[in-house]
Amino acid sequence: MSSKNFDLITAIRNTINKLKKGSPYQWGHMGACNCGNLAQELIHLSKEEIHKYAMEKFGDWNDQLIDYCPDSGYPMDLMISKMLEKGLTIDELRHLEKLSDPKILRNIPFPKRDKLEKNNLKDVLLYFETWLEMLENQWIEESVKLDAITLQKNNLDKVFA
Repeated sequence: MSSKNFDLITAIRNTINKLKKGSPYQWGHMGACNCGNLAQELIHLSKEEIHKYAMEKFGDWNDQLIDYCPDSGYPMDLMISKMLEKGLTIDELRHLEKLSDPKILRNIPFPKRDKLEKNNLKDVLLYFETWLEMLENQWIEESVKLDAITLQKNNLDKVFA
């Protein structure tokens, strides 16, 4: 799973909210598809800008993720780099476009789990919501562990003071 950071959690939550309020969704449009909608929130570009930059190279998100080169100079590769900096992985982006991450799918009940359609907004929302819940739970678990470590360290510091 990706780095559980606040920016990524916020971006996924904002993506869900925008899509529920009617933000443009079109799986065949590089700026309005699954990855495109999340990219809008993470890197703060419009769907038109994302689509324009993506068209400078060949293929959909999956193709461009396969061909990703951080040093290419292509705007699409720069966008992908910025998304990776926000805590995503190439695999997560590839899975997002196809709604196929096994870790996320395990948290979606049968029979829906096996029937997700990559271009169905309701399925995309279910995938995003499930992913968000997982990331938030991991964020909470990590925070509790850090708090416990800090508390233990502070107590030891007092004992040895």
